[in-house]
Amino acid sequence: MLSEADTCRKHVVPLLQAAGWDNEPHSIAEQRTITDGRIVPVGKGFVRKPSKRVDYILRRTRDFALAVVEAKPIWKRAGDGLAQAKEYAEMLGLHFAYATNGPEIIEFDYFTGQERIVTTYPTSSELWQRWCAGRKLSDDAARRLLTPMHHLTGRSERYYQEIAINRAVEGILTGRPRQLLTMATGTGKTAVAFQVCWKLWNSGWNATGRHGKPKILFLADRNILVDDPMGKDFAVFGLARWKIENAIVNMGREMYFAIYQSLAKDERRPGLYKEFPRDFFDLIIVDECHRGSARDDSNWREILTYFEPAYQLGMTATPLREENRDTYLYFGNPIYTYSLRQGIDDGFLAPYRVHRIISEWDAAGWRPSQHDLDRYGRPIPDEEYQTNDFERRVALLARTEAIARHLTDFLKKTDRFAKTVVFCVDQEHADEMRRALNNLNSDLAQQYPNYVCRVTSADGDIGRGHLGHFQDVEGTTPVILTTSQMLTTGVDMPTCKNVVLARVIGSMTEFKQIIGRGTRVRDEYGKLWFNILDYTGSATRLFADPTFDGDPARLTQEEIDAAGETKAIDVITPEPPETTDVDIHEGGLISEPPSVERKKYYFDGGQVEISTHLVYELDPDGKQLRCIRYTDYAAEKVRTLVPTAPDLRARWTDPEQRSELISKLAERGINFEQLAEQAQQPEADPFDLLCHLAFNAPLRTRRERAQRLRQDRKDFFDQYGPEARQILDELLEKYAEHGDAQFVLPDILKVPPISSHGQVGDIVKAFGGADKLRGAVHQLQALLYAA
Repeated sequence: MLSEADTCRKHVVPLLQAAGWDNEPHSIAEQRTITDGRIVPVGKGFVRKPSKRVDYILRRTRDFALAVVEAKPIWKRAGDGLAQAKEYAEMLGLHFAYATNGPEIIEFDYFTGQERIVTTYPTSSELWQRWCAGRKLSDDAARRLLTPMHHLTGRSERYYQEIAINRAVEGILTGRPRQLLTMATGTGKTAVAFQVCWKLWNSGWNATGRHGKPKILFLADRNILVDDPMGKDFAVFGLARWKIENAIVNMGREMYFAIYQSLAKDERRPGLYKEFPRDFFDLIIVDECHRGSARDDSNWREILTYFEPAYQLGMTATPLREENRDTYLYFGNPIYTYSLRQGIDDGFLAPYRVHRIISEWDAAGWRPSQHDLDRYGRPIPDEEYQTNDFERRVALLARTEAIARHLTDFLKKTDRFAKTVVFCVDQEHADEMRRALNNLNSDLAQQYPNYVCRVTSADGDIGRGHLGHFQDVEGTTPVILTTSQMLTTGVDMPTCKNVVLARVIGSMTEFKQIIGRGTRVRDEYGKLWFNILDYTGSATRLFADPTFDGDPARLTQEEIDAAGETKAIDVITPEPPETTDVDIHEGGLISEPPSVERKKYYFDGGQVEISTHLVYELDPDGKQLRCIRYTDYAAEKVRTLVPTAPDLRARWTDPEQRSELISKLAERGINFEQLAEQAQQPEADPFDLLCHLAFNAPLRTRRERAQRLRQDRKDFFDQYGPEARQILDELLEKYAEHGDAQFVLPDILKVPPISSHGQVGDIVKAFGGADKLRGAVHQLQALLYAA
């Protein structure tokens, strides 16, 4: 009977080759992995779920796929693979899907909606003509669309980046004046922007059809958002690059970079952008376009309107929200969206655990005592202050120090050199937090003076230097950065493991930008996930928003005292989202909100304790945000896999079925070591622990199981010689002490005390052969769980 591999080798590949798909520049991408596999929490670590792999991707060129082929064994029907073929086609943004069992081929055409049986595969030219007709693409536009991307050795675009690039280029080539790409933070928007420019640049396109390269403007609202791409991704453009700054106009380049502020009008000038002809640029790419660039009354909107003859491509990480509705009205609906949830599901973005920590003053409010004066001798108005008021209307030093103590203890329990960013209310608060954290970590600050640093717009070049060292994946310090607004967006922090919220985040847009500081995955540095420590309730509230598209792996809430000790565990009910003022920008950096008439008071007295610490985690299936005990979650998952205790025993007794069950439990985030710790049953056998939690069965220790086997089944041991009996007894003792009943041969024979009996061959002889040894070990495992 032919297997799926036989189907591929004997039927699929020969037919594809006969259709010319193996002839340059066309290609057959066989067994192509398109995702990395979702990262799933398992105990205190993480594992990856299996990645998605397509049997065949048929490419017109290296950078342009046309169809997928899903193969099934010959003994199945071709239709059995059609659903999977369509799933992959839709995921890859393709319009043709094929399913086959070898002799039978089914085609699904997304242009016509028709499903038909065919005997051969269409040629690349045939499929390309059908695709161009379906997309209403002219011959000239089709030729330019296939312009190669810029390829670097060992690096290629992910599937969603390829979709975004080709759709953006196609839209420009077909005359769509404004387009929007929505891609989650950390998914490579800058790389997409670069490839769009590269393809258009090398295709000979420009907006007017004149001879020459296109003139392109890369526009953003912060210097770091233009300096970084200009110096890295776009470096291949060489001397064609030019940054518009210092009121200097240069019309002799092609690839321009600028921040809005350098072009906009102000009290000193009418607007530098007017020095350029309205049709000077062929394409304008607006990075982080949700940041107010499309508001009708905005100076930025005035710039975009002035350059209306240019094609305009907006890029944002934020799906449609009330606060960015103007952006969507201006650019239109996204031509492609790749969300935070998709990135996490695909394993390209890191999942995260959210810790909700509440101080007593945040829980109950703070009210000054009669005649309380602040540090400057001013009387503090007698009213009740809440979290929204802290560090805005009244600065509470004791609360800042309590947060710093709790964070320090958290790092001591996890990793004191885990890169951490603390978002504070303002620059002053960031300075207070920096000082508190430095003093609490003075033992490390002695050796590493920059262990804790503040990075705000007021810190200038020094702050940017600290940021550069923090971003360096090989750098040790700074470990902790305190900031206010400067690092909320556009800053790549590939090894950031802790994002700390010490200020209220009212905007979903800003919230997603902030958590984006930690979503990068760096396997080689052990960065597979990160923590969000929320001291203001922002994460809890915003994760509850039904429009949020990337739930956390875990959310916790913890009450701590002034010493940073956990006092209690509690569940809070999320409140509805709030709105916040739009950020103010100056000089390419986000500045602090403008000062208001209301005074800010500084109270240095009092004592506050952390009162609550809760952890919420999205279950490993990626379906539901939960705040339940780990033991309850494990019990529920066991019951979904095995309905009854006898069924569990039957599967556990069989080595192959037991191994399969353990793997499935691991995929669902269940780790026996952590489960025993949470259940406070360190001596329990894994099988008994699962039975106890899922079916309320009596709980036995490993030692009890081992002793019962020795007493009740002496006949099992008596059938072997003295040395073989001793080896079996040592295996049983090893299980009783360490809890591992998964005796993997021959590995288990190479560890003490079993290894003292000689080489593997010597041990095999003691049992009369390899088969008898294997049978003895399997029977030992089965008898352990016989009753």
